Amino acid sequence: MKFTLLTHLKELEKRSNTGRLVVEVLGSAAEQVRWDRTKPPAELVEEIAAGGVALIYPGAADEAGGDLTGIRHVILIDGTWHEARKIHQRSPYLQKARRVCLKPAEKSMYNLRKNQKESGLCTAECVIEILRSTGNSADAERLLERFKSFIRPVDTLRAEGEES
Repeated sequence: MKFTLLTHLKELEKRSNTGRLVVEVLGSAAEQVRWDRTKPPAELVEEIAAGGVALIYPGAADEAGGDLTGIRHVILIDGTWHEARKIHQRSPYLQKARRVCLKPAEKSMYNLRKNQKESGLCTAECVIEILRSTGNSADAERLLERFKSFIRPVDTLRAEGEES
């Protein structure tokens, strides 16, 4: 399975971004692509049109229960909830992708930003859930361990000057 993290420009600059962990752990099976409203990634647009691609997006889903059967390629919007909504609304090609909503079994461990959605997961946690649900537990555990070492007490991060 391939993962494309469609990443907001502001997100690429943040040290608290977990998308880079996904690329670090999964290597060539993952890519972080900077979102550009006027220049959508041509290859991604073609793959969506051909099928076998799912967009992980919160809210009402096209597919009940987060079923990823037949999916070869997963797109995640990598940004804040506000940025993700804007990216989705301003990208007609994403609205053509099969939408899947994850139903996480556990609450998010991500603690590096304020005002997180109660039921939301960060990018790395979404990928961990997808890997587990598709039987790729080895990569899921490797990413989980890397993620756990990445998150640290909020006070430590704030003391280093990271904005939340």
